Amino acid sequence: MTTLAREEARPEARPNLYRTLLATCVGNALEWFDIAVYGFFASYIAQAFFPATNPTVSLLLTFGSFGIAFLIRPLGAVVLGAYADKHGRKASLLLSINLMMLGGAIITFMPGYATLGVAAPLLILLARLIQGFSAGGEFGSSTAFLVEHFPERKAFIASWQFATQGASTLMASAFGLGLAHWLTPAQLADWGWRIPFAFGLLIGPVGLWIRRHVHEPTAYVQTEKTRHPVKLLFGEQKRLILLAIGLMVVSTAINYMLNYVPTWATKNLGLPPSSAFGATLLAGVILTVVTPIGGLLAERVGRVRLLWTALGLLAFTLLPAFWLTSLNVTPLSLSLLVGWMALLKSFYFSTIPSLMADIFPVSTRASGMSISYNVAVTVFGGFAPFICTLLISATGSHFAPGFYLMATVFLSVLALWQTQKQHR
Repeated sequence: MTTLAREEARPEARPNLYRTLLATCVGNALEWFDIAVYGFFASYIAQAFFPATNPTVSLLLTFGSFGIAFLIRPLGAVVLGAYADKHGRKASLLLSINLMMLGGAIITFMPGYATLGVAAPLLILLARLIQGFSAGGEFGSSTAFLVEHFPERKAFIASWQFATQGASTLMASAFGLGLAHWLTPAQLADWGWRIPFAFGLLIGPVGLWIRRHVHEPTAYVQTEKTRHPVKLLFGEQKRLILLAIGLMVVSTAINYMLNYVPTWATKNLGLPPSSAFGATLLAGVILTVVTPIGGLLAERVGRVRLLWTALGLLAFTLLPAFWLTSLNVTPLSLSLLVGWMALLKSFYFSTIPSLMADIFPVSTRASGMSISYNVAVTVFGGFAPFICTLLISATGSHFAPGFYLMATVFLSVLALWQTQKQHR
């Protein structure tokens, strides 16, 4: 008897809220912790695996590998999302966390360019591709799992998807701040940057054990399965995919801008690493604490009202905030900029997973959410550090990233307006 058949035969018991949250969020935390660590320690990874006579070229190669790995995420979304719709959310969640651990192990233990030569950057790229493929199916499967278990609390419970991303940013920032304080620059560049990646490997087995002991949600078990969910999506539900992508655009762009902050602050603003990591630590605290509060608030005032408020504030304050920071470069001004972006992102972020889940029917929900989420992350998030580096280089302006973020705000405004029209 297959796993799904056993689930269908099993009498449905009311799932435990906290165990269900832990089972889904621990894998999500591992995914985003590794992503945040790679972004935070990009300059050290560049020295170890992408040496070049020009530091900017070395950094662009590092962020290029960061961005290229996101190109495989839509493929992972198609494969793992379809797997979740056809064979179960749980099966897909187990597979994705195993792949994430494999990629993390390669980065943690692989020797650098000085030892392996050109094989070193190629293997780093392979590790990032494995992690990107894994991450491609994580969001859609885990969000569908949460929403289908607790439909009456979907805004709140789905907000934990992004709260765990904040927690991952918090942990990665804490590692950066602590290592910058306790280790010398030479030690940090030589081996210290590997420590947070090694810590990430410890999360994986815990998440794997927990996910093995959860069961499929009733809504999924009772839904008629489609043999070709991806074909159905691109045949009859293309508009739904576009709407979901648009809703994610500004959220993912800000998220990866926060990952880019340590590099931007040290390389372009001339601030010390401790100030940069301190600012991202603040962002992690805000994202972790405020996001579930936003989920609770959405249950009271409505998701769409909360989304419009966050988008309006982003539209009118982002550019002035970047401009003021560039005029007065201090640790305090950087922290205020990062904290403001994290606060608005928290309220916007908190409602997006449940709203995206509502856009798609159960039979294509995991595939639809995975594909739309990862297309947005790939195009507007994964290459955000690379685009921002190029914009700064081309314009000579330290607040050039603000223009990029404003463009993403406009796209999400259009998507929310169309989504609201569709659900009236």
